[in-house]
Amino acid sequence: MLHSKIFATAGLALALSAGIAAAPGIALAQGTLRIGMTASDIPLTTGQPDQGGEGQRFTGYTLYDSLINWDLTSADKPSDLVPGLATSWAVDATDKNKWTFKIREGVKFHDGSTFDAEAAVWNFEKLLNQQAPQFDPRQSAQGRTRIPAVASYRAVDKYTLEITTKSPDATLPYQLAWIMHSSPAQWEKVGKSWENFAKTPSGTGPWKLTNFVPRERAEMVPFAEYWDKTRVPKLEKLILIPLPEASARTAALRSGQVDWIEAPSPDAIPSLKSAGFSIVVNAYPHNWTWHLSRVEGSPWNDIRIRKAANLAVDRDGIKELLSGLAIPAQGFFPPGHQWFGEPKFKLKHDIAEARKLMTEAGYSASKPLTTKILIAPSGSGQMQPLPMNEAVQQGLAEAWIKVDFEVVDWNTLINIWRAGAKHETSRGATGMNYTYFIQDPFTGFIRHLQGNLAPPAGTNWGFYNDPDMDQLFDQVRNTFDKDGQTAVLKKIHEKYVDDALFLMVTHDVNPRAMSAKVKGFVQAQNWFQNFSSITMAP
Repeated sequence: MLHSKIFATAGLALALSAGIAAAPGIALAQGTLRIGMTASDIPLTTGQPDQGGEGQRFTGYTLYDSLINWDLTSADKPSDLVPGLATSWAVDATDKNKWTFKIREGVKFHDGSTFDAEAAVWNFEKLLNQQAPQFDPRQSAQGRTRIPAVASYRAVDKYTLEITTKSPDATLPYQLAWIMHSSPAQWEKVGKSWENFAKTPSGTGPWKLTNFVPRERAEMVPFAEYWDKTRVPKLEKLILIPLPEASARTAALRSGQVDWIEAPSPDAIPSLKSAGFSIVVNAYPHNWTWHLSRVEGSPWNDIRIRKAANLAVDRDGIKELLSGLAIPAQGFFPPGHQWFGEPKFKLKHDIAEARKLMTEAGYSASKPLTTKILIAPSGSGQMQPLPMNEAVQQGLAEAWIKVDFEVVDWNTLINIWRAGAKHETSRGATGMNYTYFIQDPFTGFIRHLQGNLAPPAGTNWGFYNDPDMDQLFDQVRNTFDKDGQTAVLKKIHEKYVDDALFLMVTHDVNPRAMSAKVKGFVQAQNWFQNFSSITMAP
């Protein structure tokens, strides 16, 4: 595990150099934590956040809960699932399509109404039933593809929920950990309007939203009646500020406008350390890839070209570019992961071998392959996408793969990803730089490559279709014991690597820079984090 903290006296040398003035109403009193996010806007506040994993981190697991939550209390081991709004769950012994969830009693929404099995059904309806009055296209776009296994749901009684899956699926608990539950009573109160709800949302989470200014800030205070007393926040207030440019985030931290920034510029880290700021890192389930199109006519349909591209990347050079804040990829999952297996194709830097493969594919220095890749300038998990993509571009050029980039906003890239490589929004690109949450079997593997999860049914952006892979995915779903499931997942990862199904570059270590005043933060090995344990020193 990578973990370092460096404390000294924080300097405030570069006041206002971030190019933003202190936002009106931002409290500077002890007990207030101000965070500079990489997102360009406040993530959606209605329940299912946008802005990728960062959205779920800041307006998902703060304001809301899932039936099943992630344990965010430990820095020393990978996170696992824990009871949330459901105290227990089980698949039926005789019908593997039927699951029963016992709903936690006594849970209140921020507006004082009660969470129960009917409220859970109401929340599934807002995502999956277009005829339901509460159906919300924006939330559905974020949540529907997260739960492809769900066929139906019903309240058996006030505190018992039954979910039926389309076919046996042992990954259902992981899928449900993405689904946040909003208050039906609050939606009614604000005129059955999700737009109004976004301004005064009500969840069951440990934080309540008290002020919301799009593209400027969101302010939260503790929910004292939160059901899990270990997660009642210790801070007086949590403030989120969108700062998509790394240099602006760094300057805002130096000037004292924020106390914490996500993804500091690697080249700024030495000076931040010397100025007394803390740099916190930890391994977490993440990869930084190019997702390759497999539609008709894509050059990436040729395994020789896919392997050549992977051999052309100087991963150690990219790690150096990032001041060591990366784990060079040896596969889709990081080395040492329990699902890594023993792939035969090695992701080394070998230009000679890459050129040999390109020659076999019909290309040369005088006849390079030319293609276009979509990238974003910032965003959740994207690390430092512009310099990193330039480094990859240079490496591929040495292997006679000439790449042109089209740069789009991160949220726009997410929408393109959901629409699929065949959609006009992909603009003729044959790949996109997209970072992935690889924390569970569904989000780590299945959603990317299952044949029947191509858009609009799912997020198999590249329209990959391989019956052998689909068969492995079916085995995962039908294997309900952990050891047996792990054995199948190893085979899947071996196929990911041996078939070079992605351009696999690096894994992030989730760096954050913060004032030495920030105390009590435990950086979980997870995309999401617990802000409830934090206090601010005077």
